[in-house]
Amino acid sequence: MTSVLAPQRPEAAPVAVVRAGPAHPARGRAVAWAYLAAVGIVLAWLAAGPEWLRTPLTAVAAVGGLGAMVYGVRRMALPGERGPWACLLASALLFFCGIVVRAVVPGAGASPPTAMALVSDIFVLPGYLVMGWAFWGMLRRRQASDDDPARVDAALVGLATAFMCWTFLMAPSMAQVDLSPLRVANSFFPIFDVMLLVLAAQLGLSGGARQLSLWLLITAAAAMFAGDFLFMLRDGGLAEVPQHTVDVLFAATFLFVGAAGVHPSMRSLTAPQRIVVKDLSKLRTGLMALMVVVPVVITTLEPVGGIVDGTVRAALCVLLIVTVFYRVVRSNNSRARAERATRRRATHDALTDLPNRELLAETVASWGDRAVAEQLEISLLFIDLDRFKMVNDHWGHEVGDELLCAVAGRLGAQVRDADLVCRIGGDEFVIALASPSHSALAESLADRVLEEFARPFELSVGNVVISASIGVAKSPGGAHALELIRDADTAMYKAKGSGRNAYALFDTSLRDQVRDRMNLEQALRGALVRGELAVHYQPIVDLATDELDGFEALMRWQHPTLGAVSPLDFIPIAEETGLIVESGAWLLREAAAQLAAWRAERGPDARPLHVSVNVSVRQLRDQALVGVVRDVLAGTGLPPGALWLEITESGVMEDLETALATLDALAELGVTLCIDDFGTGYSSLSYLNRLPVGIVKLDRSFVSEVGEHGANESIVRAVLAMTRSMNLRVVAEGVETALQRDWLRDHGCDLAQGWLYGRPRTPAEHAGLIHRPTVG
Repeated sequence: MTSVLAPQRPEAAPVAVVRAGPAHPARGRAVAWAYLAAVGIVLAWLAAGPEWLRTPLTAVAAVGGLGAMVYGVRRMALPGERGPWACLLASALLFFCGIVVRAVVPGAGASPPTAMALVSDIFVLPGYLVMGWAFWGMLRRRQASDDDPARVDAALVGLATAFMCWTFLMAPSMAQVDLSPLRVANSFFPIFDVMLLVLAAQLGLSGGARQLSLWLLITAAAAMFAGDFLFMLRDGGLAEVPQHTVDVLFAATFLFVGAAGVHPSMRSLTAPQRIVVKDLSKLRTGLMALMVVVPVVITTLEPVGGIVDGTVRAALCVLLIVTVFYRVVRSNNSRARAERATRRRATHDALTDLPNRELLAETVASWGDRAVAEQLEISLLFIDLDRFKMVNDHWGHEVGDELLCAVAGRLGAQVRDADLVCRIGGDEFVIALASPSHSALAESLADRVLEEFARPFELSVGNVVISASIGVAKSPGGAHALELIRDADTAMYKAKGSGRNAYALFDTSLRDQVRDRMNLEQALRGALVRGELAVHYQPIVDLATDELDGFEALMRWQHPTLGAVSPLDFIPIAEETGLIVESGAWLLREAAAQLAAWRAERGPDARPLHVSVNVSVRQLRDQALVGVVRDVLAGTGLPPGALWLEITESGVMEDLETALATLDALAELGVTLCIDDFGTGYSSLSYLNRLPVGIVKLDRSFVSEVGEHGANESIVRAVLAMTRSMNLRVVAEGVETALQRDWLRDHGCDLAQGWLYGRPRTPAEHAGLIHRPTVG
């Protein structure tokens, strides 16, 4: 018997004869469509043309298909992906040789077949195997998912096709009398077609790209199966089938395989595909139903030809039913696995695979009833990494993620099996545990966690040390899970506010503090628009002459019902919420405008005054700050040196590189930069020479005991000596007594401010001071 080519696919594995590189896709598409047009013409003439033209056209179709496959392997397939296409070409050559043998060797094409048919089968049988290997290579390269149902559906197609082949080809052939061994063997040829059809069906039913080359290849496989089926009917004497019909189908096989190889989409057939399992389409559902119904209908209408025929039919029907049953069970199990995976994604953190806030709330809620019955206490440890942002900013988010995973592992090693470790935010973790109410298990665990954080984390960038702030909240079991999480979070902020690297226990007073803070935050929003903010000014005096040198501008808030709100209360809130950016810019404009008015009022002959304005950490990170300062100087006409901007050491060190870039840009404008609260931040001496500052403001904590032989006098002397050598001026803050003033003056301090010279007051209250030559 004879057969035709099998499917081709883009990007096949290497072939030794191939040298030319892939054709350009646009050019390849033009060639492909021209070839398809020629295919349509050839098949039309072959099917309906004159009889004398059939043999030459059949030869043209076979040679044209082979030529197109050679072109596809050489010019369209990508290097490294030519293997399956080369196998298809090899199988087509084998089939072509089989056809030639049937045509030229006497007796090789006789029907019914004689022993000479074995000569052509020498080529045809390997052709089937090589074609099957080509299909398998395409499927393997596409890397279909193990969960792809196309395999099961293709098996259904194969079983239904096998049932039809057995019923209409194999069983009738074997039922004939005086069968020769060759005729018996020939009856089993359809097995090869069924196997190829299964592979082709899997290619068509699997997910991934379904482009033109795939459909052409499947069409070719269907034409080959139909041709072989009709050939077997005729060869077995089971039906009158015109040879012309078989020839047209075989020619179509060669032509369509060639067309599949010529089109640029052939590369998608050997390229890895992302398999997406979707809902069954109506067409696919109908196909599956047809594969099951047809054998049942055939069994009902076609009489059974004996015990062997009945046994084979029954076996195939049983296999069909088992396959359908397996398909249903498999689909249900896949859905269950998908639901479990979805559930896990919804309840676990993607990075650390720890439970998230949702699962934490569910678990704590489920512990509630048991805690009441067994007199247990539910405890939560809310763990927040201190200055985690610095890790991300310095080493990048990949290292930050690496640290989070390391933290997750270390926390998990500290708890019992019954405890729960969760990640509920960026750098926020929670440990939930239930213990006897009289125990201090939560406090003990908090101590162990802090000890663990004292050990460096070994990351790809080296050893990294980071501390943590922990809030501990407890409940006898009646509290709502989210309330317990909120209370632990509140306690954590208490620990962070107490200096970090510590834990704090929640009590109800903290809840009141949080409520008051929230009320204050809501009141602060809109305070600027409502005109509740004001600027007060504290004098800064030249210690050598007692002359007024300038003022520090300080923001004040007068609420209609709360009264005067302390800056210690509202400034941190403004900083945390970002309100400080807008209000800080307003303070800068107000202070500069007021200074310009005072300088104009004093006249050109008076000592020029300056104004000092605090710049917060959030403002320092805001890229708009430099533009705001530039606009303020341009709008007020102040000389840049008259505007002092105060920054804190801690604010600079939180993000040193960003702060340095902003400070350098401000220094280029000519404004004077000051280090506020000097000595209370990080390693002041090591970083001071890197900052473009001109003024150092000595913190009041160092000034309070000078002149009384206090412990800080030596520190102040050292600072004054150091700043003098660096050509920096020093402002002493918090000067309240004449003794402090005299000591500072004697030791070379430049400027001073404090209650000795005046408290912060409104501009109107400083009207008399503006025109006095000295202060005090």
